[in-house]
Amino acid sequence: MELTSVLNQSLTYISSFTLRCAVDLDIAGRIQAYGRPMPLNELARSIPISPEKDMMLGRLMALLVHNEVFAQDEAGYALTPFSKLILTENSNMGAFVRFVTEVAFINFKLGEWFKNGDAGSTVFMMSNDGKQVWDIAREKPEFGNLFNEAMACHSKQKIRDLVTSYPHIFDGLNSMVDVGGGTGTAATIIADAFPSLRCTVLDLPHVIEKALESDLINVVAGDMFEMIPSTDAILLNNVLHDWRDDDCVRILKRCKEAIEPTKDGSKVIIVDIILDFENNNPKATETGLLFDIYMMCAQGSERNKQEWHDLIIGAGYSGYTIYPTRLGVDCVMELYP
Repeated sequence: MELTSVLNQSLTYISSFTLRCAVDLDIAGRIQAYGRPMPLNELARSIPISPEKDMMLGRLMALLVHNEVFAQDEAGYALTPFSKLILTENSNMGAFVRFVTEVAFINFKLGEWFKNGDAGSTVFMMSNDGKQVWDIAREKPEFGNLFNEAMACHSKQKIRDLVTSYPHIFDGLNSMVDVGGGTGTAATIIADAFPSLRCTVLDLPHVIEKALESDLINVVAGDMFEMIPSTDAILLNNVLHDWRDDDCVRILKRCKEAIEPTKDGSKVIIVDIILDFENNNPKATETGLLFDIYMMCAQGSERNKQEWHDLIIGAGYSGYTIYPTRLGVDCVMELYP
């Protein structure tokens, strides 16, 4: 049994690449378009691939079915709740799959970094000619676009869950700034749910220029370390896990400055992972730990409850409340100045 476990964990990356292949070939979209269980030969012809590769495609689908990405019966392949998430017209989590399986992320020399990397470097930089994710996103528009798309699709369900599960968080607010809000997906969902709330997205200029065109939100180009517009509330949606502790304290202090001049009820809303939050979901716990290593390679980290407490209180906030989300991985933290 132990040998099987070693073999299995050593080969787990194969599952990521079969999923990436399914996204690249738009297998979920093809099955949906077929309208009923899709036989292997029909799937192969729709891609299309040469008939000699039909059997190889069947082997690929066998692993994807085992991993519950797709279902299979005698008539053919069908969608599952998992594969519905990677449909472009749905949550489009396929963009997230493509992003995290890009070459820039899979050539990590983690062992070498532990032994030889200097304290100021990251695994990502060591594997990408000294460049950080942000550098590559600026230099390569296609990579930057994929990054924005991946972050947007990752936000959709979380923010929809936030506005439906905890609408009271937005009670009495007239304005909100989504700091590091990317192309505006989260702010647009919130503005649509609360029409009287003026939502603004703050991000770097090369990001903002790709922002969604919408009458619901405003966009401001800027650096959150330098200036955040005055507002009733600030949203930090998966922002702080990108940064080291001292940078997080700087960001939180900037946020506090931006909300303090406003009326009572001002707040900062953080959506992020809490590693030791009791969720009774082993898969969510494992996902949080995977994200933590992923973020460590790029300079950031996921944090436990004590680490979040130290950041929040260290930045001068008077208190906070933690709410779970139905999605199991992220939590919502409501900070009070």
